[in-house]
Amino acid sequence: MNTPSVQVIARQSRLAARQLSSTSESVRNLALAKMADSLESVRRQILEINAQEVAKARQDGLSAAMVKRLTIDDKVFQYMLTRLRKVARRPDPLNRVLEGHTNPNGLQVYKKSVPLGVIGIIYESRPNVTTDAAGVCIKSGNAVILRGGSEALQTNTMLTDAMIEGAVEAGLPEHAIQMIRVPGHEAVGELLKMDDYVDVLIPRGGKGLIRRIAEETRIPVIKHYDGICHLYIAADAVPAQAVELAVNSKCQSVQVCNALETLLVDQRCAEQMLPLLQKAFDANDIELRGCGKAQQLLPDIVPASEEDWHTEYLAPILSIKVVGGIEEAIDHINTYGSGHTDGIVTQSLSNAQQFEQQIDSASVLINASTRLSGGGDYGLGSVVGISTDKLHARGPVGPDELTTYKWVAYGNGHLRG
Repeated sequence: MNTPSVQVIARQSRLAARQLSSTSESVRNLALAKMADSLESVRRQILEINAQEVAKARQDGLSAAMVKRLTIDDKVFQYMLTRLRKVARRPDPLNRVLEGHTNPNGLQVYKKSVPLGVIGIIYESRPNVTTDAAGVCIKSGNAVILRGGSEALQTNTMLTDAMIEGAVEAGLPEHAIQMIRVPGHEAVGELLKMDDYVDVLIPRGGKGLIRRIAEETRIPVIKHYDGICHLYIAADAVPAQAVELAVNSKCQSVQVCNALETLLVDQRCAEQMLPLLQKAFDANDIELRGCGKAQQLLPDIVPASEEDWHTEYLAPILSIKVVGGIEEAIDHINTYGSGHTDGIVTQSLSNAQQFEQQIDSASVLINASTRLSGGGDYGLGSVVGISTDKLHARGPVGPDELTTYKWVAYGNGHLRG
């Protein structure tokens, strides 16, 4: 069978999107359930293919972080199924009346939520994005074009084919879910030109990939470049809780976008907190890089440079800065942060409110790990990524964020006077 061109795929997606926009919630939820069931039926084959691709990735010298993202084991596979089934239980994001009124002349006017249309997802390494993206798009009535990395081509192909089978069985259009199966950068370049058919692109991967897509297309892009995430330990923070939150934020998974990269410690508690923090991070093999004040209290840590405050490590490295108070912490975060996720540890409601109001980030955490910022832990089920943009979506991008709206007016022969 000939592999369809990117233009053919895009055109087929546009036609499918028109059909999807009028599907009922029950049909879309049935499709999600059948997609999960279809995946379950080929679990063994998917795990075998994925193991082969993981072995090849190691042989080819991919980084440990990339290999980890590529790997699907039984736990990850079950997580993928759970997220599909969870997103099916979410409220329907479509056909909600967002606002409405009746004019004095009797014209009924309202605004309702509708799908964006065709969503292109371009991503690296993570096969779980394949199922998450398809789930979120189907829930929100959007057709989806998937383009994963060549290192996971066979895994993504099996995942996609299984989901297509389930979706079609439930009554969705044949091309509601499609995948670009041609390896190489040329296919991505072609997709970036499909502004006649594709409504939104969502890249998932390194900064280079995201920047290339944003700069080379006229299609709107939902994205984030960096996850330079901060945690500020206020003077009144409970020491044990502060240490636990800092360690979880950094160490639970160092290679992800909501992992802690810079820790800010109030100077009024630094003398007590920094030795406790160093002991905990040493136990997790985290290299600490500190400002001058931090080095005075922890003489054996590495000096932090100006570049460190700008850096998303995605590695077992953490920069530490001692700050004079909440105002300095907020200023540092708004100066060096990427607008992704930032948190505070404090017992003070006024501190928490000031931090929440003045930090310009998509997610602000109060006495909680930065690792919680995301669709699953926010109770959204599957998401297709995190956005640090302010238009159209911000934060976790789930079904609600993949909708727009239209205005509808019902009249009875109404004319413009």
